[in-house]
Amino acid sequence: MEKKKKFAVVLSGCGVFDGSEIHEATMTLYAIMNNGGEYEIFAPDIPQHHVINHITGEQTDEKRNVLTESARLARGKIKALTEFRTENFDALIFPGGFGVAKNLSSFAFDGAECMINVQVEKIIREMVSQEKPVGALCIAPVLMARILEKPELTIGQDAETARALESMGSVHKNTSHGEVVVDKKYKLVTSPCYMLDATILDIAAGADAAVKELFRLF
Repeated sequence: MEKKKKFAVVLSGCGVFDGSEIHEATMTLYAIMNNGGEYEIFAPDIPQHHVINHITGEQTDEKRNVLTESARLARGKIKALTEFRTENFDALIFPGGFGVAKNLSSFAFDGAECMINVQVEKIIREMVSQEKPVGALCIAPVLMARILEKPELTIGQDAETARALESMGSVHKNTSHGEVVVDKKYKLVTSPCYMLDATILDIAAGADAAVKELFRLF
């Protein structure tokens, strides 16, 4: 029996406005298993930039940790990103959510001049150097735009974000629900998900399409 392909899924907290987008994370995990793969979940063990009340949209005075919050989504089965080992995985994927732009990077504050978390940058570079597929949903392609040289990618149709990505040297392509952009040079797969006005069905379609493309790149 052929060994299942193993994905590393990197989260950035729990909740669209200050962490990982929950629908995107969940549908990504579902798509991996539904397409015959398996996964482990990781997150950086760092302070969360801030905590947002998801009812009011206002910032609170709470202090939280990205790994601890991500463990909510992972049902406790999660590892610190420092434990990631490239040789143990066939693919890497990042669901979206503002946590990518606030915790995994500073894109929410610095735009095209953003910094990327050193652990996140390390594992992306390692996977790319070993020609292993990498996926990024929603806003997560900003990580790839900052780290890689002239990647082809998508965040959907948001003109301002697309311009920021292009100013970092990437080639942006407009996409709609369930569509993906594949950069064969980097084995990079991106899909817009909630960067578009979407339902959970659209998110399921986008995550599934992205995961299917990652499987084709093995």
